[in-house]
Amino acid sequence: MAYIVPSSAETVADQLLYTHGMLVDVVCRTCSAAVQVRKNSAHHTAIQWNEAALDTCTAFAEMARGDGGRSLHTACPRLAESIDAAVLDGTVPVGAGGADGVSGG
Repeated sequence: MAYIVPSSAETVADQLLYTHGMLVDVVCRTCSAAVQVRKNSAHHTAIQWNEAALDTCTAFAEMARGDGGRSLHTACPRLAESIDAAVLDGTVPVGAGGADGVSGG
């Protein structure tokens, strides 16, 4: 359950832009897990996982079988490589401008 509920239309719009705006579909080249990605800078990547992608990710499954399971904050290195490749081929833009032409302010 959400602990902060937006109370104004502007806040709801900002929340939708932050969580869904300028996201690009990326499919892992190893296991085909499909996520949505926004690359805010060379060092910051936002990834929106869904249940199907979590269930499909073979790296996460391998980590979960290991001692102590998978840490919630552990990234998938195979997906990171796929995102890097998508940045290089221009599929995922880097910076304020997104695939839909919206830019940050």
